[in-house]
Amino acid sequence: MNNTIKLISLPNLTVIKHSGEGTQFYAYKINFILEKLNLTEDIIDAINQDLYRSLASQASVTTIEIRNLLLSLLKNYEQFDAVNAYNLYHVADEQNFSDASNVQKRIEKLFSQDEDVVHENANKDSRVFNTQRDLEAGAASRALGLQMLPPLVAKAHLRGDIHWHDLDYSPVTPATNCCLIDFDNLLTNGYKIGNAWVDSPHSIQTATAQMAQIIANVASSQYGGCSANRIDQLLAPYAQMNYDKHIVEAEKWVVADQRVAYAEEKTRKDIYDAMQALEYEINTLYSSQGQTPFTTVNFGLGTSWIEREIQKAILKIRIKGLGKEKRTAIFPKLIFTLKKGLNFASYDPNYDIKQLALECSTKRMYPDLLMYDKIVELTGSFKTPMGCRSFLQGWKDENGVEVNSGRMNLGVVSVNLPRISLFSEGNVALFWEIFDEKMALCHDALAYRIERTKEAVPENAPLLYMYGAFGKRLKATDSVDEVFKNGRATISLGYVGLYETCLAFFGPNWENNPEAHAFAEEIVKKMHDYCQDWEAESGYHYSLYSTPAESLTDTFCHLDKQKFGDIPNITDKEYYTNSFHYDVRKHPTPFDKISFEEVFPKYAAGGFIHYCEYPNLKQNPQALEAVWNWAYDHVGYLGTNTCIDKCFKCGFAGEFKATARGFTCPECGNHDPAFCDVVKRTCGYLGNPQQRPMVHGRHIEIISRQKNLTKEMIENVATFAKTKQSDAQRMDRAEV
Repeated sequence: MNNTIKLISLPNLTVIKHSGEGTQFYAYKINFILEKLNLTEDIIDAINQDLYRSLASQASVTTIEIRNLLLSLLKNYEQFDAVNAYNLYHVADEQNFSDASNVQKRIEKLFSQDEDVVHENANKDSRVFNTQRDLEAGAASRALGLQMLPPLVAKAHLRGDIHWHDLDYSPVTPATNCCLIDFDNLLTNGYKIGNAWVDSPHSIQTATAQMAQIIANVASSQYGGCSANRIDQLLAPYAQMNYDKHIVEAEKWVVADQRVAYAEEKTRKDIYDAMQALEYEINTLYSSQGQTPFTTVNFGLGTSWIEREIQKAILKIRIKGLGKEKRTAIFPKLIFTLKKGLNFASYDPNYDIKQLALECSTKRMYPDLLMYDKIVELTGSFKTPMGCRSFLQGWKDENGVEVNSGRMNLGVVSVNLPRISLFSEGNVALFWEIFDEKMALCHDALAYRIERTKEAVPENAPLLYMYGAFGKRLKATDSVDEVFKNGRATISLGYVGLYETCLAFFGPNWENNPEAHAFAEEIVKKMHDYCQDWEAESGYHYSLYSTPAESLTDTFCHLDKQKFGDIPNITDKEYYTNSFHYDVRKHPTPFDKISFEEVFPKYAAGGFIHYCEYPNLKQNPQALEAVWNWAYDHVGYLGTNTCIDKCFKCGFAGEFKATARGFTCPECGNHDPAFCDVVKRTCGYLGNPQQRPMVHGRHIEIISRQKNLTKEMIENVATFAKTKQSDAQRMDRAEV
């Protein structure tokens, strides 16, 4: 039907929705409906001309009037099958919203064990009572939340144009999303949880015990992840207290020349025990949301012997594994900071810790890496992400002091980019018209998110607002906006499926097309520019966030498959690609993948991560180091995906075989989660799909991933890195 006459846009015509909200008239929506009704080209042309004549002279029109006009024209042309089809579509659309906003219907969907509900979050085990209770509350909150949202936003969310993240918590609860906990404030000044006032700790064991309490409370008072920034430097003063006590003890019982060695050895043991306790406590915690608190710890910048011991203890404990079976810990997510002059090269003072981090990554996938200099360049200051990948921008308070810990994100709304490309049918001008429409819709949603979150009062979450987790100690009568306004918090515009969006215009090998890559960059830059405009208008920091799309990778694709059918390499895959990532079905080298992706985070500094797929690297950590070293000057945040599955029946260690429903041991066929440990990167964080299954689309995406480094390449990876670096330098010189 590409030769049919399209209804021409009427930019001065306002459409009044059922809710009374007014929007611009968008002709592409009418064109799409007509093309789906199986009409002849002549009939479509005639109806479009009649519609244009009827609407061109009007200043406004209601959605009911448009629908009635379209039905009347279909009847005039005796297209009665199309009339029935259009009516059925309208009834189904209205029923869908009615069901989604009906508490009883949502609960019934949960009780029927709908996989989209029970497997939406890979960090939730729907078999246990406290998670079931959270899922029940979440089902009710989703229904009520849709009733609370601006109607245009609610319907756009249901139809898959945009996605309001964490609808099971927000907007029913005016909670925040994720944060960098101000542990220094809490541990130094004390805090109150429940009826107990907790004083400042006097040992590293007590400090980590308090951290676990704080993490559990913070995780229950918001709905996203929480992070500890520079934990080695944070905990060092408390380990020093242990050392000082051991020196005093040594003066009583140990000969003079052995006192320092005695105190150091005892302190090392205290540090290891404290960090091991923290690891176990986090993995055995359940927040009020029925899940292990999504916790991230960052380390690597400390240089004192105590700070170094904390770093080494974190890595050794993770390498050792959990319990008698030595399973891989999913949380806390470990992030190691790489910095030239500190731990990058063999002559740097902390290079030995980098080697330990490499060993840990080959055996447990974590730690992920923060490249110090690139993070400062991209985000304005150095800090760890909040939870998975959400970054704060550099920010200074009214006294000019840089502040990172104690800040937070207020929420995310993501746009379905592939849908815009499918609607535009190869018409770039139409793409940008629809893109602008969806950006306005996202802005409305995000602005509502800010206002709803500001309706909280400090007593709703005392530890966050009144006792220092958010960096300030507000009074009960203060406005929570004190920790949000003037750019202190972030609010994020997310996006999914940049790969599929460009594929719709340039074909399945667009990664190697400079014009296509420029188009991809332009899309991300325009979203960034919108965020800057919204910040200038409001005073709140809008950031562009490269959405991890844990379940959204499935949801958007599923809805678009219903709407557009099977589109090769787009909807027929059954998943959309996260944010700006390279097609996971292809196998570029790590250097080519990183080179392809590295342009996007400078626009999407509010959230990003890069990762590469590797075979088993336990015997070749030097190959991983070559990639780390090369990536240092290219990207800020890098994860390692490698084969670390284990079978406890036959002893196999490596990569389990992927099946349609799960993973099995390639040696003995075992797939019982009680007797195997299968660990995959869900998106920005790790998951265990045998114990906590993922939604269908995410499972398909995971089993579709191809290796970026083959076994044959491993021995020569350093040469690949040098060649790639030389090529880049030659290009730089050519540009100069």
